Amino acid sequence: MAKMYYENDCNIANLDGKTIAIIGYGSQGHAHALNLRDSGCNVVIGLREGGKSWPVAEKDGFEVLTVAEATKKADIIMILINDEAQADMYRKDIAPYLTEGKAIAFAHGFNIRYKQIVPPANVDVFMAAPKGPGHTVRSQYVAGKGVPCLVAVEQNATGKAYDIALAYIAGIGGARAGILETTMNEETETDLFGEQTVLCGGLVDLMRCGFETLVEAGYAPENAYFECIHEVKLIVDLINKGGVAAMNFSISDTAEYGEYVSGPRVLPYEQTKANMKAVLTDIQDGTFAGKWIAENKNGRTFFNSKRAQLAKHPMEVVGKELREKMLWKNDADLDTASN
Repeated sequence: MAKMYYENDCNIANLDGKTIAIIGYGSQGHAHALNLRDSGCNVVIGLREGGKSWPVAEKDGFEVLTVAEATKKADIIMILINDEAQADMYRKDIAPYLTEGKAIAFAHGFNIRYKQIVPPANVDVFMAAPKGPGHTVRSQYVAGKGVPCLVAVEQNATGKAYDIALAYIAGIGGARAGILETTMNEETETDLFGEQTVLCGGLVDLMRCGFETLVEAGYAPENAYFECIHEVKLIVDLINKGGVAAMNFSISDTAEYGEYVSGPRVLPYEQTKANMKAVLTDIQDGTFAGKWIAENKNGRTFFNSKRAQLAKHPMEVVGKELREKMLWKNDADLDTASN
């Protein structure tokens, strides 16, 4: 079983005398920066000059520098901008100033796993990856709690990379919940797989198919939305709290019976698993990464067309109209901060 770390395993004093540069001040960036500062760490923010986050970070009381200036000043550089923008920024503004003994850190291993970023051998490379969105990382810390984190050390040039990584995660509150040891390869591959087959790709297509099936059969789109989309959160919350058994305990026996007899009809086990294995192969051999890198270099035409197409889908249109009418509507629950 993978090793777990907690507060007693972390010594935040390992960050004493060090300057941490947070590159990016969006969802994760603001949470890491604020939590680290509240933990007594010395934090500066590195941003693109003229970017919209610059005045926000200044208003929060941080010293804001260009990425190059922040890299020069810092001992630990945590990159928290979008995956697709990291490699260019690294080559231009970080690599020239990444001197011996510094540490470069990530919250996701994509650019290391697919060698879009190849740090020099004389620096530490680690990952501190909260398993939750930035607003939750911040709110849990403020509440005296924490979001579980993954830790990985790709390169231990100083011999102290694990100590620094664990101290960093303790600084953002992750040690309060638990830290799971992994590798950047494993985190990247499992993260991409989960997103594509279950959490995002699989779930969205499943909801869309359910919604369309009911509407095409003559049922009201509003009912279709409630039954196939709105209630997903209620079910997932139960599973998150106590597993599938907790969900089955809370639903009706009729619903549980339907789970057993109809689930395999909708998602034939062997065929679905074979399709998932094909997706995993594309992730493991770099096929997916290559397509995504090329998509970003070629203007994102496919990505943008699919996003526009989804926005026009009736389940999105009906859902927006319903949410606007409901008393439970709460935009604060959405983590929409940009990098």
